[in-house]
Amino acid sequence: MKILMGWMMAGVAVVVLSAPAFAGNKHVEEAVTHAKAAVEHGKQGHADVALKHAEEALMHANGAQKDMKNGHLDEGVKHLTEAVKHGKMGHADAIAEHAQGAVTHLSEVK
Repeated sequence: MKILMGWMMAGVAVVVLSAPAFAGNKHVEEAVTHAKAAVEHGKQGHADVALKHAEEALMHANGAQKDMKNGHLDEGVKHLTEAVKHGKMGHADAIAEHAQGAVTHLSEVK
């Protein structure tokens, strides 16, 4: 019985340790959702609403960075930072462009 329990525990450990620690990270999911909204509102010329979504996406992306290290996440944060910067200047098209870059990178975070 002890041998069977040992094998079962070893199997559980392999499954748990082999799964990426950041798979299904809620911060990344929220960042992508808000970045997509920023893209859509930016394309429509709604800089104020796009800015709010870009800021929310950036907040979640920064939260995800506390949990993990990932190059795509870092690039997503750079794009969102630029989107917020341009949003504060009222540049809806630039928000959309940078938010789309963020979506591209954040969607690759696995």
